[in-house]
Amino acid sequence: MRQLLIVDDDSHIRELLRFVMTREGYQVYEAENGMEAAKMMDRHDIDLAVVDIMMPYMDGYELCEYIRENYDIPIVMLTAKDQLTDKEEAYSRGTDDYLTKPFEPEELVFRVKALFRRYQRTSSDTLYLNRIVIDRNNVEVTDGQSVFLLPMKEFELLSQLAQYPGRLFSRDELIRLVWGADYEGDDRTVDVHIKRLRQRFADYTDDFSIQTVRGIGYKLEVPKR
Repeated sequence: MRQLLIVDDDSHIRELLRFVMTREGYQVYEAENGMEAAKMMDRHDIDLAVVDIMMPYMDGYELCEYIRENYDIPIVMLTAKDQLTDKEEAYSRGTDDYLTKPFEPEELVFRVKALFRRYQRTSSDTLYLNRIVIDRNNVEVTDGQSVFLLPMKEFELLSQLAQYPGRLFSRDELIRLVWGADYEGDDRTVDVHIKRLRQRFADYTDDFSIQTVRGIGYKLEVPKR
């Protein structure tokens, strides 16, 4: 049974989500602030967190960063903050999805199930994007016949996106994950590398595509066949 953590200082929201998610077959844990949630993460094998932003002691942004630094699980922000800048901040801190209040509980259920389908909690060294195969052990990308000679940063960027198909990454997050937290250059380098990857794989858009989400960042999509 998959285990969810609901983090919200509103007890009515927690009660509603506990009822809905328990009905869907999930084990549900609750926390009313980020500090309590962090302790609960250490005690239980949580598979996904639903996190509010505006909470005392440790807000949702800080909790999201804590989870990203210590765990490899999907995160859904569920909040009344609905401005584009709020969403940009949330994605830059590492959330996978963003849903604003008021909301339909069934929509959250759909999003949670979608995240579980596409989120790969795996340490596999081989990633498959239909015909494209990424071998992270040998730092090699092939289409079954030809080998693509990618510069290291392009390879790392493609691997990062391909590891979590459908997940939206902000430019800041990609900088941190691929270039490192001490990188002092411009985040436009992400745009340049994305452009090069698109050019290299222009003939493989039926296998995968890198989508731009305006004002936020990028995500890799793999069409079903």
